[in-house]
Amino acid sequence: MQVLVVGGTGTLGRQIASRAIDAGHQVRCMVRAPRKAAFLQEWGCELTRGNLLEPESIDYALEGVDAVIDAATSRPNDPKSVYVTDWDGKLNLLRACERAGVKRFVFLSLLAAEQHRDVPLMDIKFCTEKLLSESSFDYTILQGVAFMQGVIGQFAIPVLEDQTVWVSGGNPTAVAYMNTQDMARFAVAALDRQETIRRSFPVVGPKAWTNEEVVDLCEKAANKKAKLIRVSPFLIGLTEKIVSFFESTVSVGERLAFAQVVGGGTALDAPMDDTYAAFGLDPSETTKLESYIREYYATIMKRLREMDVELDQEAKKKLPF
Repeated sequence: MQVLVVGGTGTLGRQIASRAIDAGHQVRCMVRAPRKAAFLQEWGCELTRGNLLEPESIDYALEGVDAVIDAATSRPNDPKSVYVTDWDGKLNLLRACERAGVKRFVFLSLLAAEQHRDVPLMDIKFCTEKLLSESSFDYTILQGVAFMQGVIGQFAIPVLEDQTVWVSGGNPTAVAYMNTQDMARFAVAALDRQETIRRSFPVVGPKAWTNEEVVDLCEKAANKKAKLIRVSPFLIGLTEKIVSFFESTVSVGERLAFAQVVGGGTALDAPMDDTYAAFGLDPSETTKLESYIREYYATIMKRLREMDVELDQEAKKKLPF
Protein backbone atom coordinates (compact mmCIF):
# COMPACT_ATOMS: atom_id res chain seq x y z
CA MET A 1 0.00 0.00 0.00
CA GLN A 2 0.87 3.67 -0.27
CA VAL A 3 0.65 4.65 3.40
CA LEU A 4 0.64 8.13 4.87
CA VAL A 5 2.02 8.27 8.42
CA VAL A 6 0.94 11.37 10.32
CA GLY A 7 3.20 12.20 13.26
CA GLY A 8 6.17 10.38 11.73
CA THR A 9 8.83 12.34 13.64
CA GLY A 10 7.37 11.40 17.04
CA THR A 11 8.61 8.60 19.27
CA LEU A 12 5.87 6.26 18.05
CA GLY A 13 5.43 7.63 14.53
CA ARG A 14 9.03 6.98 13.52
CA GLN A 15 8.72 3.35 14.66
CA ILE A 16 5.53 2.96 12.60
CA ALA A 17 7.24 4.42 9.53
CA SER A 18 10.22 2.09 9.94
CA ARG A 19 8.00 -0.96 10.47
CA ALA A 20 5.84 -0.12 7.45
CA ILE A 21 8.95 0.18 5.25
CA ASP A 22 10.16 -3.21 6.49
CA ALA A 23 6.71 -4.68 5.72
CA GLY A 24 7.06 -3.61 2.08
CA HIS A 25 4.71 -0.63 2.05
CA GLN A 26 5.46 2.64 0.31
CA VAL A 27 5.56 5.17 3.13
CA ARG A 28 4.99 8.89 3.00
CA CYS A 29 5.37 11.02 6.13
CA MET A 30 3.71 14.39 6.53
CA VAL A 31 6.02 16.53 8.68
CA ARG A 32 6.14 20.17 9.71
CA ALA A 33 9.87 20.57 9.08
CA PRO A 34 11.31 18.19 6.44
CA ARG A 35 14.91 19.19 7.27
CA LYS A 36 14.47 17.84 10.80
CA ALA A 37 13.01 14.60 9.40
CA ALA A 38 15.90 13.73 7.09
CA PHE A 39 16.41 10.46 8.97
CA LEU A 40 13.00 9.27 7.71
CA GLN A 41 14.08 9.93 4.15
CA GLU A 42 17.26 7.94 4.75
CA TRP A 43 15.11 5.00 5.86
CA GLY A 44 13.22 5.12 2.55
CA CYS A 45 10.23 7.31 3.41
CA GLU A 46 8.92 10.03 1.14
CA LEU A 47 8.56 13.35 2.95
CA THR A 48 5.93 16.01 2.40
CA ARG A 49 5.66 19.24 4.35
CA GLY A 50 2.31 19.59 6.05
CA ASN A 51 0.43 20.71 9.11
CA LEU A 52 -2.91 19.39 10.37
CA LEU A 53 -4.04 22.98 10.86
CA GLU A 54 -3.39 23.69 7.15
CA PRO A 55 -6.03 21.70 5.16
CA GLU A 56 -4.43 22.37 1.77
CA SER A 57 -1.18 20.71 2.88
CA ILE A 58 -3.14 17.61 3.96
CA ASP A 59 -4.85 17.38 0.56
CA TYR A 60 -1.43 17.41 -1.10
CA ALA A 61 -0.05 14.76 1.26
CA LEU A 62 -2.99 12.41 0.55
CA GLU A 63 -2.53 12.27 -3.22
CA GLY A 64 -2.30 8.62 -4.27
CA VAL A 65 -2.55 7.34 -0.68
CA ASP A 66 -4.34 4.05 0.12
CA ALA A 67 -4.25 4.19 3.93
CA VAL A 68 -3.49 6.61 6.77
CA ILE A 69 -1.91 5.79 10.13
CA ASP A 70 -2.52 8.68 12.52
CA ALA A 71 0.03 8.81 15.36
CA ALA A 72 -0.01 12.59 15.70
CA THR A 73 -0.51 14.38 19.01
CA SER A 74 0.35 17.81 20.36
CA ARG A 75 3.82 18.33 21.78
CA PRO A 76 4.54 19.27 25.42
CA ASN A 77 6.02 22.62 24.37
CA ASP A 78 3.07 23.56 22.15
CA PRO A 79 1.54 26.77 23.60
CA LYS A 80 -1.86 26.16 22.01
CA SER A 81 -4.67 24.18 23.58
CA VAL A 82 -4.90 20.52 22.59
CA TYR A 83 -8.43 21.32 21.40
CA VAL A 84 -6.76 23.36 18.67
CA THR A 85 -3.73 21.27 17.83
CA ASP A 86 -5.38 17.86 18.25
CA TRP A 87 -9.15 18.17 17.76
CA ASP A 88 -9.16 20.73 14.96
CA GLY A 89 -6.29 18.84 13.38
CA LYS A 90 -8.18 15.52 13.52
CA LEU A 91 -11.25 17.09 11.92
CA ASN A 92 -9.12 18.54 9.12
CA LEU A 93 -7.42 15.18 8.52
CA LEU A 94 -10.65 13.18 8.40
CA ARG A 95 -12.34 15.68 6.09
CA ALA A 96 -9.33 15.59 3.79
CA CYS A 97 -9.45 11.77 3.72
CA GLU A 98 -13.11 11.97 2.68
CA ARG A 99 -12.25 14.39 -0.13
CA ALA A 100 -9.40 12.15 -1.30
CA GLY A 101 -11.45 8.96 -1.08
CA VAL A 102 -9.10 7.33 1.44
CA LYS A 103 -11.09 4.72 3.36
CA ARG A 104 -8.47 2.85 5.45
CA PHE A 105 -7.65 4.74 8.64
CA VAL A 106 -5.65 3.49 11.64
CA PHE A 107 -6.00 5.70 14.71
CA LEU A 108 -3.78 5.63 17.81
CA SER A 109 -6.03 6.36 20.77
CA LEU A 110 -5.85 5.94 24.56
CA LEU A 111 -7.30 3.23 26.77
CA ALA A 112 -10.33 4.20 28.91
CA ALA A 113 -10.71 7.58 27.18
CA GLU A 114 -14.48 7.45 27.72
CA GLN A 115 -13.94 7.30 31.50
CA HIS A 116 -11.86 10.48 31.66
CA ARG A 117 -13.63 13.01 29.46
CA ASP A 118 -12.79 15.79 31.92
CA VAL A 119 -9.16 15.37 30.82
CA PRO A 120 -8.75 17.29 27.51
CA LEU A 121 -6.52 14.80 25.70
CA MET A 122 -8.73 11.85 26.70
CA ASP A 123 -11.83 13.79 25.65
CA ILE A 124 -10.34 14.39 22.21
CA LYS A 125 -9.40 10.73 21.81
CA PHE A 126 -12.93 9.67 22.82
CA CYS A 127 -14.57 12.15 20.43
CA THR A 128 -12.32 11.04 17.57
CA GLU A 129 -13.20 7.39 18.25
CA LYS A 130 -16.92 8.27 18.23
CA LEU A 131 -16.51 10.24 15.02
CA LEU A 132 -14.84 7.25 13.34
CA SER A 133 -17.47 4.80 14.58
CA GLU A 134 -20.20 6.94 12.99
CA SER A 135 -18.28 7.39 9.73
CA SER A 136 -17.94 5.22 6.63
CA PHE A 137 -14.17 4.76 7.11
CA ASP A 138 -12.62 1.30 7.33
CA TYR A 139 -11.01 2.30 10.61
CA THR A 140 -9.00 0.41 13.22
CA ILE A 141 -8.58 2.02 16.64
CA LEU A 142 -5.64 1.05 18.85
CA GLN A 143 -6.19 2.01 22.49
CA GLY A 144 -2.77 2.25 24.12
CA VAL A 145 -1.44 3.51 27.42
CA ALA A 146 2.04 4.78 28.30
CA PHE A 147 5.21 3.81 26.45
CA MET A 148 8.35 2.27 27.91
CA GLN A 149 10.44 5.02 26.31
CA GLY A 150 8.83 7.48 28.74
CA VAL A 151 10.02 5.39 31.70
CA ILE A 152 13.62 6.25 30.83
CA GLY A 153 13.26 10.00 31.32
CA GLN A 154 10.86 9.77 34.24
CA PHE A 155 12.57 7.03 36.25
CA ALA A 156 15.69 5.38 34.80
CA ILE A 157 17.86 8.47 34.20
CA PRO A 158 17.04 10.19 37.54
CA VAL A 159 17.86 6.97 39.42
CA LEU A 160 21.17 6.59 37.54
CA GLU A 161 22.16 10.24 38.06
CA ASP A 162 21.06 10.43 41.73
CA GLN A 163 18.33 12.92 40.88
CA THR A 164 14.92 13.19 42.52
CA VAL A 165 12.18 10.91 41.21
CA TRP A 166 8.75 12.55 41.48
CA VAL A 167 5.67 10.33 41.73
CA SER A 168 2.04 10.94 42.60
CA GLY A 169 1.19 10.40 46.25
CA GLY A 170 -2.38 9.29 45.50
CA ASN A 171 -3.68 5.80 44.96
CA PRO A 172 -1.01 3.89 43.01
CA THR A 173 -2.13 3.33 39.43
CA ALA A 174 -0.64 0.32 37.68
CA VAL A 175 0.23 0.99 34.02
CA ALA A 176 0.78 -1.68 31.36
CA TYR A 177 3.65 0.05 29.57
CA MET A 178 4.32 -0.94 25.96
CA ASN A 179 7.39 -0.52 23.79
CA THR A 180 6.71 1.80 20.83
CA GLN A 181 8.26 -0.81 18.54
CA ASP A 182 5.57 -3.28 19.63
CA MET A 183 2.79 -0.72 19.19
CA ALA A 184 4.14 -0.11 15.68
CA ARG A 185 3.80 -3.83 14.94
CA PHE A 186 0.07 -3.64 15.67
CA ALA A 187 -0.43 -0.42 13.69
CA VAL A 188 1.21 -1.84 10.56
CA ALA A 189 -0.33 -5.32 10.95
CA ALA A 190 -3.79 -3.71 10.94
CA LEU A 191 -3.32 -2.71 7.28
CA ASP A 192 -3.43 -6.33 6.15
CA ARG A 193 -5.96 -7.76 8.62
CA GLN A 194 -9.63 -7.69 7.62
CA GLU A 195 -10.47 -8.82 11.16
CA THR A 196 -9.45 -5.42 12.50
CA ILE A 197 -11.65 -3.26 10.25
CA ARG A 198 -14.23 -1.07 12.04
CA ARG A 199 -13.13 -2.34 15.43
CA SER A 200 -11.37 -0.97 18.52
CA PHE A 201 -8.70 -2.88 20.40
CA PRO A 202 -6.76 -2.42 23.65
CA VAL A 203 -3.04 -2.57 22.91
CA VAL A 204 -1.09 -2.72 26.17
CA GLY A 205 2.02 -4.33 27.62
CA PRO A 206 2.28 -7.78 29.26
CA LYS A 207 1.99 -6.48 32.84
CA ALA A 208 0.79 -3.38 34.70
CA TRP A 209 3.33 -1.67 37.00
CA THR A 210 2.92 0.97 39.70
CA ASN A 211 5.44 3.84 39.89
CA GLU A 212 7.01 2.29 42.98
CA GLU A 213 7.46 -1.04 41.20
CA VAL A 214 9.09 0.69 38.22
CA VAL A 215 11.45 2.58 40.53
CA ASP A 216 12.32 -0.73 42.22
CA LEU A 217 13.19 -2.23 38.80
CA CYS A 218 15.46 0.73 38.08
CA GLU A 219 17.13 0.53 41.49
CA LYS A 220 17.96 -3.14 41.02
CA ALA A 221 19.21 -2.71 37.45
CA ALA A 222 21.32 0.36 38.28
CA ASN A 223 22.36 -0.92 41.72
CA LYS A 224 21.42 2.46 43.20
CA LYS A 225 18.87 3.80 45.64
CA ALA A 226 16.34 6.28 44.28
CA LYS A 227 15.56 9.66 45.85
CA LEU A 228 11.79 9.33 45.81
CA ILE A 229 9.39 12.20 46.52
CA ARG A 230 5.62 11.75 46.44
CA VAL A 231 3.55 14.72 45.29
CA SER A 232 0.08 15.27 46.74
CA PRO A 233 -2.74 14.96 44.18
CA PHE A 234 -4.27 18.05 45.83
CA LEU A 235 -1.13 20.05 45.00
CA ILE A 236 -1.25 18.90 41.37
CA GLY A 237 -4.93 19.85 41.15
CA LEU A 238 -4.26 23.27 42.68
CA THR A 239 -1.44 23.92 40.22
CA GLU A 240 -3.72 22.92 37.35
CA LYS A 241 -6.36 25.44 38.43
CA ILE A 242 -3.81 28.24 38.79
CA VAL A 243 -2.17 27.81 35.37
CA SER A 244 -5.56 27.47 33.67
CA PHE A 245 -6.17 31.18 34.33
CA PHE A 246 -3.41 32.19 31.94
CA GLU A 247 -3.65 31.65 28.18
CA SER A 248 0.12 31.16 27.82
CA THR A 249 0.04 28.17 30.20
CA VAL A 250 -3.19 26.55 29.05
CA SER A 251 -1.30 23.60 27.52
CA VAL A 252 0.52 23.04 30.82
CA GLY A 253 -2.79 22.98 32.67
CA GLU A 254 -4.28 20.48 30.24
CA ARG A 255 -1.33 18.16 30.72
CA LEU A 256 -1.43 18.48 34.50
CA ALA A 257 -5.06 17.34 34.25
CA PHE A 258 -3.72 14.02 32.96
CA ALA A 259 -2.50 13.34 36.51
CA GLN A 260 -6.12 12.39 37.27
CA VAL A 261 -5.74 9.42 34.96
CA VAL A 262 -2.47 8.09 36.36
CA GLY A 263 -3.28 8.89 40.00
CA GLY A 264 -6.79 7.50 40.35
CA GLY A 265 -5.89 3.97 41.40
CA THR A 266 -7.65 2.20 38.51
CA ALA A 267 -5.17 0.06 36.60
CA LEU A 268 -4.51 1.04 32.98
CA ASP A 269 -4.55 -2.51 31.69
CA ALA A 270 -6.76 -4.82 29.62
CA PRO A 271 -6.91 -8.44 28.34
CA MET A 272 -4.99 -8.87 25.10
CA ASP A 273 -5.91 -12.37 23.86
CA ASP A 274 -8.49 -11.16 21.34
CA THR A 275 -6.16 -8.39 20.15
CA TYR A 276 -3.27 -10.75 19.41
CA ALA A 277 -5.63 -13.13 17.59
CA ALA A 278 -7.15 -10.39 15.42
CA PHE A 279 -3.76 -8.95 14.44
CA GLY A 280 -2.07 -12.33 13.96
CA LEU A 281 0.81 -11.47 16.30
CA ASP A 282 2.70 -13.60 18.82
CA PRO A 283 2.46 -12.32 22.44
CA SER A 284 5.82 -13.88 23.29
CA GLU A 285 7.50 -11.35 20.99
CA THR A 286 6.19 -8.37 22.97
CA THR A 287 8.81 -6.58 25.06
CA LYS A 288 8.62 -6.90 28.85
CA LEU A 289 9.37 -3.81 30.94
CA GLU A 290 11.90 -5.58 33.16
CA SER A 291 13.98 -6.71 30.17
CA TYR A 292 13.66 -3.26 28.57
CA ILE A 293 15.05 -1.53 31.67
CA ARG A 294 17.84 -4.09 32.11
CA GLU A 295 18.89 -3.66 28.48
CA TYR A 296 18.85 0.12 28.83
CA TYR A 297 21.12 0.11 31.88
CA ALA A 298 23.42 -2.52 30.37
CA THR A 299 23.87 -0.33 27.28
CA ILE A 300 24.47 2.82 29.32
CA MET A 301 26.94 1.12 31.70
CA LYS A 302 28.87 -0.33 28.77
CA ARG A 303 29.13 3.08 27.14
CA LEU A 304 30.27 4.69 30.40
CA ARG A 305 33.02 2.07 30.75
CA GLU A 306 34.12 2.69 27.16
CA MET A 307 34.24 6.45 27.84
CA ASP A 308 36.39 5.84 30.94
CA VAL A 309 38.84 3.80 28.86
CA GLU A 310 38.95 6.49 26.18
CA LEU A 311 39.57 9.19 28.79
CA ASP A 312 42.36 7.13 30.35
CA GLN A 313 44.02 6.74 26.95
CA GLU A 314 43.84 10.50 26.31
CA ALA A 315 45.30 11.19 29.74
CA LYS A 316 48.25 8.84 29.07
CA LYS A 317 49.03 10.67 25.83
CA LYS A 318 49.54 13.87 27.80
CA LEU A 319 52.12 12.35 30.19
CA PRO A 320 55.71 13.70 29.75
CA PHE A 321 57.23 10.19 29.70
